[in-house]
Amino acid sequence: MYTNNDSKIISGAMLLIGSALMLSNNAQAATQAEITAVETPKFWIDKGQASLDKADRIANNKKKAKNVILFIGDGMGVSTITASRIFEGQSKAGNHGGEENSLSFEKFPHLALSKTYQVNQQTPDSAPTMSSMMTGVKTNDGELSVGANVARSELSGKVIEDNKTITLLEQAEDRGMSTGVVSTARITHATPAACYAHISNRDWEADSKLPAGSSVKDIAYQLVNFHKNTNFKSDGLEVALGGGRSYFMPDTMTDPEDTTKKGLRKDGDLTTQWISQYKNSAYVYDKKGWDAIDVKNTDHLLGLFESTNHMEYEADRLTDTGGEPSLTEMTEKAIQILQKNPKGYFLMVEGGRIDHAHHSGNAYRALSETVELSNAVQKAVDMTNSPANDTLIIVSADHSHVFTIAGYPQRGNPILGLVTSPGKTTPDLAADGKPYATLSYGNGGGYRAARPTLTASASIPPVTPSAGQADLTILDTMHPNFIQEATVPTGFGSETHAAEDVAIFAKGPRAYLFQGIQEQSYIYQVMAKALGIKPVDYK
Repeated sequence: MYTNNDSKIISGAMLLIGSALMLSNNAQAATQAEITAVETPKFWIDKGQASLDKADRIANNKKKAKNVILFIGDGMGVSTITASRIFEGQSKAGNHGGEENSLSFEKFPHLALSKTYQVNQQTPDSAPTMSSMMTGVKTNDGELSVGANVARSELSGKVIEDNKTITLLEQAEDRGMSTGVVSTARITHATPAACYAHISNRDWEADSKLPAGSSVKDIAYQLVNFHKNTNFKSDGLEVALGGGRSYFMPDTMTDPEDTTKKGLRKDGDLTTQWISQYKNSAYVYDKKGWDAIDVKNTDHLLGLFESTNHMEYEADRLTDTGGEPSLTEMTEKAIQILQKNPKGYFLMVEGGRIDHAHHSGNAYRALSETVELSNAVQKAVDMTNSPANDTLIIVSADHSHVFTIAGYPQRGNPILGLVTSPGKTTPDLAADGKPYATLSYGNGGGYRAARPTLTASASIPPVTPSAGQADLTILDTMHPNFIQEATVPTGFGSETHAAEDVAIFAKGPRAYLFQGIQEQSYIYQVMAKALGIKPVDYK
């Protein structure tokens, strides 16, 4: 329902849009004048009052949740959210400048901050951070859902078994709920793996990656054989979608899409095992198979859309040989399958390639991946917006990156562009007499010993793949393959994670419990509380 204040704001925005569309690209002063004319003191008071009224009407939902969906933007720090909000806003016709835009999950009513440090890390990696969210227990770098007393690369399967920390996904399975993991990364990568696997080294994704003398089961094996876990009752994961096909295929088999590659397994084909062990099951690896899935008659779906690596970036997805579904499409199909269970479901969805683009120093793909995560969240909201309001949806990140938004650019300045101060028509100059971009990194492959003279085209050119190649010859900051400048050259070339708190957004049953600054492991507590699951009593 719209209030009178809402109507006034919308009317003012429409006037601004109409005026902005009539302005030419070089009429920056006129654009600012039009904004000033609309965004009067009354505009801001009315806008603030509307937000206050809306907040004042929020009631705490104390219902028991039937379903929980956890979205993770890997590496999606607050600066990434801010830049992505502007990036998306500037792609829409008739915006004020992009800054006023909101990503789908930024509209959620409840918010908190998450402390991401882990037992032995001030700045963490994805393995212990996701483990803490899924089990309620923080642990060491590189380890998945085991206690911190387990040594990194522990070879004993018995030690792992004796010290595993139980995940919410396992507890959901024990209650007869359906479960799923979806990621644009390899499905055996740290974030999805922490949901279903217990291991002392996140890199042990296939049996060929295990060191000699190990009695540990690799991550891909644990996914397909999840139902054999003796700690709880389970009929296996219902949905597993992501990249990393080779980790499930034998080393004697040629990849069906990339014929230059073979599988990585010594012990056989896990994709055929998936099909043989489940009734009404399906395994797909390309668009043809994906489009043919009948969700009504599919109860167990395994989708592996890249050979040895992660899925394509969203910006490059349409160039993939076999064809890949988007994160939004995977989210939709996962929910369609999982929601058939009257006992409810738990689903984890990861925008995994936000992190990879940041590591490459490539802001364009990091932001476009974040926008696609926002699209996937909106799809989930649309599919669960029933009168029952029985689905808790949480959006958070495992950690952030050393990604900055700097300078004093004017309103509406292209977020990928060069810093241009209010009232100016030419970019600001740094102390070396050269322009600089709004977006940069504290360290990474974008370090240039001698700063070049950067340019910014009027618009983003057509997308061409090959992000992360660190092609420092591209100096147009608007180019999709531009590698942002970095202050410090890391020894291994890749940009690093950062240690500041990340945001938690939530809506649905018990979402109001997200408030203040919490340990990252608190996310598990809220999910368990919402589902009526008792946390594990570790002795």
